[in-house]
Amino acid sequence: MILTSLIDQPLLLLAWALAVVFVLTIHEFSHALASTLLGDQTARLSGRLTLNPMSHVSWLGFLMLLIVGFGWGRPVPFNPYNMRNQRVGTALVAFAGPLSNLIMAFLFGLLLKVFIVYSVLSPDNLLFQFINLLVAINLILAVFNLIPIPPLDGSKILFSIMADVKYARFREFLEQRGPFILLGVIILDNILELNILGRFFLSIIDLVYSFIF
Repeated sequence: MILTSLIDQPLLLLAWALAVVFVLTIHEFSHALASTLLGDQTARLSGRLTLNPMSHVSWLGFLMLLIVGFGWGRPVPFNPYNMRNQRVGTALVAFAGPLSNLIMAFLFGLLLKVFIVYSVLSPDNLLFQFINLLVAINLILAVFNLIPIPPLDGSKILFSIMADVKYARFREFLEQRGPFILLGVIILDNILELNILGRFFLSIIDLVYSFIF
C-alpha cells in the first residue's frame, strides 16, 4: 500500500498527495473543457470548468489513489444531446481525461530526462521525486480510467462504439453492475494480495521509464 510505504517519509507522502490532487484536477478539468468545446455547457454551468481542485477531487477516489495507487475524481456531468455529434462527442469527452494524463506524463517525463541528461537535480532531490511521482500517477490514472467498466472513462468509449440496439442489454448490465464489479476486483486484488492491477500498472510505468532513465 502506498500510504504505509510512505508513512515514515512525510515529505514524500505530502508530495504524493499533492501530485494526486494536481493530476485528478487536470483530468476532470479536461473532461469539462472537452464537453464545453463540443457544444455542451452542462459542466461549465455546474462549476466544473475550473482548475480549483475542490471542484474535482472525489475524496474516496483520492484515498484510493493514496492508499492502493489508483483511483478517480468526481465525475463531470455532461449532456450528449447538447453536442453536435452525440456518439462521437461522448467518446471524445470520455477520452479527454486519460489523454490529458498521457500528455502530462510525456511532458513531465521529458522534464525528468532533461534533469538526468544535464544533471540538473539528483534523484534524491524532493523536486525530482515530485516530478517522478507526477509521471507515475498520470500513467496510472490514464490506464486505469481506460478500463471499459463503469464508471470509468473506458466504459463511455466502449458504449459509444457499441451504440447499436443489439448491445442494449449488455450496456445495461455493465451500467448497473460495473461499479460493484470494479470495486470487488480492487478489494479482492488487495485482500488476497494478488496485486494483479498493481503489477500491470508497474509494467507500463517500467516501460515508460526505460525511455527516461
